[in-house]
Amino acid sequence: MSSLPRWLTPAVFLLLGLIWGSSFLWIKIALDEIGPATLVAQRMTLGALGMLAYLAVIREPLPRAWRELAPLAVLGLINAGLPIFLISWGELHVDSGTAAVLNSLMPLFSLVIAGVWLRTEPVTALRVTGLILGFGGAALLASRELALTSDPLGLVGALAVVVAAASYALGANYAKHRMNRTHRYVVAAGTLVFAAVYLWALAIVSEWPLRLPVQADTIVAVLWLGILGSFVAYLCYFFLIARLGATLAGMVTYLFPVVGVALGTAFLGEVLDVRLVLGTILVLIGIVVVGLRYDAGLSRAPRGVSE
Repeated sequence: MSSLPRWLTPAVFLLLGLIWGSSFLWIKIALDEIGPATLVAQRMTLGALGMLAYLAVIREPLPRAWRELAPLAVLGLINAGLPIFLISWGELHVDSGTAAVLNSLMPLFSLVIAGVWLRTEPVTALRVTGLILGFGGAALLASRELALTSDPLGLVGALAVVVAAASYALGANYAKHRMNRTHRYVVAAGTLVFAAVYLWALAIVSEWPLRLPVQADTIVAVLWLGILGSFVAYLCYFFLIARLGATLAGMVTYLFPVVGVALGTAFLGEVLDVRLVLGTILVLIGIVVVGLRYDAGLSRAPRGVSE
């Protein structure tokens, strides 16, 4: 990869930020016609088909033994199916911009898991300050949703997106410690396949009879989320991990609030008020503070799939 042009890596970084940051807009659009479980099931299916086709092109075999499939089944739940469903369900009750900001809390939960639970990351006073600022911003955004809608489900929807961010963080740490010998794109494909299975089962149970998209904007949203938001985004993300490492690649999270809030305001008419701006700023400051560089020797985490 050393022969690749120098501009390619920052271009892919920006592209990934735009794809994932805009996903919250497309989720909101699709939810006008179909349910969240059906939406995520279709999205995961399209992403899985894309990744399986890519594995066929690069001739990377799929695992067959259950001891190799079991971790992928776990990842399909905690790193794709559950969090993406929670975000989609949450957007039934909160603005897409708010969801984008709350989802960006993932690095804060990663520090809590790695620092407090696994004890593989240092928890300093500065990082604790970052946690307080970030979660304070999230609380402000949640209270904003309640004030705007007077609907108690606004708080539940915001909480669902926060839980999704925690699930992503748990999944990232699980992959780092359990999937370090599996090809990155096999991990991506397996995650999407199992997520699709889970979500089709959930959709059949909770949203039967299933409603497939017929409106043009919903069809575009599903295709965008499945092909770009899942398949292409995974390719970009693992490319960045290979080029930059997991820490720098994870900084794409910083773009989510900016892109999500801007698109929600511009295309969905969502309210851009002081609380949204202040809450977004607090979350971003918290993420930046938590992600500040430190002595790499302090980290005791083993190298894994995400490094």
